[in-house]
Amino acid sequence: MTSDSKKWIGELIAPAGVSFDGTNPWDVKVFDERLFDRVRVDKTLGFGEAYMDGWWGCENMDQLFYRLIRADIEKNIKISPAVIANTIKAKLFNLQSAKKSFEIGEKHYDLGNDLFVAMLGRTMAYSCGYWKGTDDLDAAQEAKFDLICRKLGLKSGQKILDIGCGWGSFMAYAAQKYGVSAVGITVSEEQADFARNYCKGLPVEIRLQDYRSLDEKFDNIVSVGMIEHVGSKNYRTYMEMAKRCLKDDGLFLLHTIGGLKYGETTDPWINKYIFPNGVIPSLRQITDSAEGLFVVEDMHNFGVDYDKTLMAWAKNFEQRWPELKEKYDDRFYRMWRYYLYSCAGAFRARTLQLWQFVLSPRGVEGGYKSVR
Repeated sequence: MTSDSKKWIGELIAPAGVSFDGTNPWDVKVFDERLFDRVRVDKTLGFGEAYMDGWWGCENMDQLFYRLIRADIEKNIKISPAVIANTIKAKLFNLQSAKKSFEIGEKHYDLGNDLFVAMLGRTMAYSCGYWKGTDDLDAAQEAKFDLICRKLGLKSGQKILDIGCGWGSFMAYAAQKYGVSAVGITVSEEQADFARNYCKGLPVEIRLQDYRSLDEKFDNIVSVGMIEHVGSKNYRTYMEMAKRCLKDDGLFLLHTIGGLKYGETTDPWINKYIFPNGVIPSLRQITDSAEGLFVVEDMHNFGVDYDKTLMAWAKNFEQRWPELKEKYDDRFYRMWRYYLYSCAGAFRARTLQLWQFVLSPRGVEGGYKSVR
């Protein structure tokens, strides 16, 4: 079947300007001919796993993925068994239930703080930076922090909630620059331990807690890169929790990756190796879940900035690999590269977006003044 598979895949990727063993930096260098049958059977899962196994390489992977995704080659690919299986599971079961909510912490965020310290830079922000007027990752992340603070109109003495607080860097910034106190929740023990040290001496409380158990009032709420782990069966519950915990005159800033289509599952390779049970919400899923609970005061799309962010993380990861490889093996190295460069290509191709919503429980009296 190899020759037939090679011909089929070659014809499939040709409209993207990609070829096997070509001279362009985005061309696929084939090291093992079994690649073609594997991809024909397992589609994107097989392509990713074959890279992890060293069956192919590419000089410029972000350009490869940008071209493949921009050419929309998936429209000519039959749905893989892995996609069908994941879709059925997502329809039958709540894969992001309270019982399962700590799995993502254990499998991804607890990989090791050394990995994330090396990759993320000084701010330890694991979400899209705001690259307006800067070419520096740390500056872009601090600009994102400040953008959020200004959109919320933070004032000294307020108490904020950070849902999915990561390593605590946003709360530390808001406490130091805007004089607020904060409660942050995470499902990662590694993040919680790091955040408590990071925020030491500041009016910041870190909790290892699922969002569903929250029931207390805050002046403002922020959620950065968290709802991607919530799942379509729980979006309404998530919004109800935010409404329950937000004061009537407060604001809720929701920062999320966004997809172009209604989704219940994610790419099989990403689901298996990077973000188990993660789901990228569509615009309709966000607005439907907020209907009757919140007024959408503002929506800001700066998805192109995620391409820059991911490429900066990839550069850091590559530069720090010599010290990381003492703990992580070569297969992990290829897995992590595939993750970062494939996602960068997707944002560059504009099939993934980055949205910031500002939501209010009752509507801002006199109207919300948009901040950019």
